Amino acid sequence: MRMRHIPALLAAFLGLAAQAQAPAPSSEVRKFITHDAPVMALTHVRVVDGTGAPAVEDRTVIVRGGRIEAITAASVAPPAGAQVLDLRGRTVLPGLVGMHNHLMYTASLNLDEDDKLPPPGFFVTEIAFSAPRMYLAAGVTTMRTTGSIEPYTDLNIRRLVDTGKIPGPHIDVTGPYLEGKASNFPQMTAMDEIAQARRTVAFWAGEGATSFKAYMNIPADVLAAAVDEAHKHGTRLTGHLCSVDYRQAAKIGIDNLEHGPVFTDTEFVPNRKKDVCPSGAEISASWEKLEVSSPQVQDLIRELVARKVAITSTLPVFESFVATRPVLSRKQQAMMSAESLRSHLAARAAAASSPARAAKLEAALKKEMAFELAFVRAGGLLLAGPDPTGNGGVLPGFGDHREVELLVEAGFTPVEAIQVATANGARYLGKLDRIGTVEAGKNADLVVVNGDPARRIQDIENVEIVFKDGVGYDPAKLNASVRGMVGTR
Repeated sequence: MRMRHIPALLAAFLGLAAQAQAPAPSSEVRKFITHDAPVMALTHVRVVDGTGAPAVEDRTVIVRGGRIEAITAASVAPPAGAQVLDLRGRTVLPGLVGMHNHLMYTASLNLDEDDKLPPPGFFVTEIAFSAPRMYLAAGVTTMRTTGSIEPYTDLNIRRLVDTGKIPGPHIDVTGPYLEGKASNFPQMTAMDEIAQARRTVAFWAGEGATSFKAYMNIPADVLAAAVDEAHKHGTRLTGHLCSVDYRQAAKIGIDNLEHGPVFTDTEFVPNRKKDVCPSGAEISASWEKLEVSSPQVQDLIRELVARKVAITSTLPVFESFVATRPVLSRKQQAMMSAESLRSHLAARAAAASSPARAAKLEAALKKEMAFELAFVRAGGLLLAGPDPTGNGGVLPGFGDHREVELLVEAGFTPVEAIQVATANGARYLGKLDRIGTVEAGKNADLVVVNGDPARRIQDIENVEIVFKDGVGYDPAKLNASVRGMVGTR
């Protein structure tokens, strides 16, 4: 056994021990709990198990002590003394595993009168009160923060969730962004030295961060040092990159790449300068004439698959910029603060003034979808997350549902899209033995939806009960408790 894996193994052991002795929920958490019997039988349900297999009809799922004890035909009598829930017409899915799920949000685009971003730049707001509730309400039972602007807040939220003080998913906390110089975000560090990258990763691994994320302007040698240091501590590193392209990052040893390449990979930009992030227009232009079936893109896919680099799909954040796509539903708008809603609708209105740009963004979105489908068909590991940032058009939880729907639009079958959003994330996190699928012996992290998402993927939005570690939560109450708060707290 290599020594570098000991911290990860120890964390897994401690995680199992914590689940075996889950603390009693506080009075604040109990307000949202609907089912907490020692033994429960979810009867007459359709099961989509997260493996990509077809749905199975008329099953009974037995939950005992926070775990799935058995899955039987509905004709088999439930255990004596079990609380029986008749769930005809409902479907049970694994809890979603959100792999790009911030506890922050774009509160306002803070543009000046010329629609430019004035100094000191682009601010985002921590929404550590509302986001965990909204994620859980949507059926996200495990999430990765995928970049943090307030890492101590995220770590404390994880602790409060794990100790039963507040409701929320299990959280894989990413350390602070590992960003180079010239960032538009004053809440991020300016990191261009190898020693600084190693110190930062080592420090935050010691503080409890379980993942790391590199950002757009990081130099290649600094990224390499950060990846090496993260691996020494038994953690993984992902990246939303620009100054370093996908092929360079794969050779360095990065574990995961965020968003997919059509909006972020810079290797096809002509006359690129070393360690310099090209403009968004240059990146877009470099991909406009490239087809996913082209030799260049197919070679990139082969390289990523061979080096076992995962890709995180974040289709909703790109869709939110396409003016021809649907606006947020009234339900989602009601979740937002007045300033957040105003800012987002202003951004949408501005985007609608340029039909040509909307058409280009739509084409790029479709190309990204095609890439992700081709990547999976070639054997790549695709993950899913909404990325609630951008122009404010993606909300925690709601965006997770939209991500799955857009994967189906991309060409995945509904059960494949659900697998991407559940089992694949669990596999990447090293937790597939405990979560990610509906199987006997695993944690009872389950989502009950009204309808059949295996046939109509939009039914994934109809969440009625969310079970986390065998405890059932009321999604409507969770969302109602934070209505109007997104963007403020």
